[in-house]
Amino acid sequence: MTQRQRLHVGCAQWTHKAWDAGPEKLRSYAESCNAVEGNTTFYATPARETVAGWADQTPPDFRFVLKFPRLVTHESRLAGGDEAKRLFLDAIEPLGPRIHALWIQLPGSFGPSDLPALERFLRQAPGDFRYAVEVRHRAFADEPAPLEDLLAAHDAEWVPFDTSVMFASPPTSDAERDAWTRKPRLPVRPHALTNHPIIRYLGRDDPARTVEGWQRWLPVVARWLREGRSPTVFVHTPDNADAPALARRFHAEVAALVPSLEPLPEPQPTTLF
Repeated sequence: MTQRQRLHVGCAQWTHKAWDAGPEKLRSYAESCNAVEGNTTFYATPARETVAGWADQTPPDFRFVLKFPRLVTHESRLAGGDEAKRLFLDAIEPLGPRIHALWIQLPGSFGPSDLPALERFLRQAPGDFRYAVEVRHRAFADEPAPLEDLLAAHDAEWVPFDTSVMFASPPTSDAERDAWTRKPRLPVRPHALTNHPIIRYLGRDDPARTVEGWQRWLPVVARWLREGRSPTVFVHTPDNADAPALARRFHAEVAALVPSLEPLPEPQPTTLF
């Protein structure tokens, strides 16, 4: 029997006013997608009991990519924040194997001269997690080798954030204008350093333009799967209202190229009783 391959897809959040999710929003979200970006942990470390509730609402094969607190990555620039890091690691422990990777998103001012801090951080980090690093300083795009070598030495992934379709033409809505001013403009980097690559992709308000923009990723993700890698793709749009359906569509388009792909869960019909 051919072994099924797994692609994790998801969004930047598991709750949205446009989604009719009911009281257990994460449980409902996990019926459509099998991964989520844990952005909330950047702003505040949740209570351990809250995280235990996340585990209860998700199946064992669901995956979280959790962002380190900003005190660690932005305010201390990886050179401090030890207590915040300890509290974060303790709080997320109930998720167990649902933790796909810990996400080190670095500020745009974190450049090549700061690499020693990243090297120390990864060297001292607990070895029972995977680590994924997102950088926004343009110098890393111009000369990627030093960062690639550092990450490869620690089996850490470089997370690309593909915003190219957003900046291909001027914004047409308030949500797009907000994304236009806040999101990074970096070259697309379709390379994997580990067996667990992660892509963040930002589309547009128009679903057709979002789908058009991700076409470059389909053969890349299909190749990674055939190589035995386990990729994760997060689909964003300016307001994220259609993001779950778009993430499922991305998965379906990859499945057309890789028929052995493990299917996504099927959303359950909403009932009143």
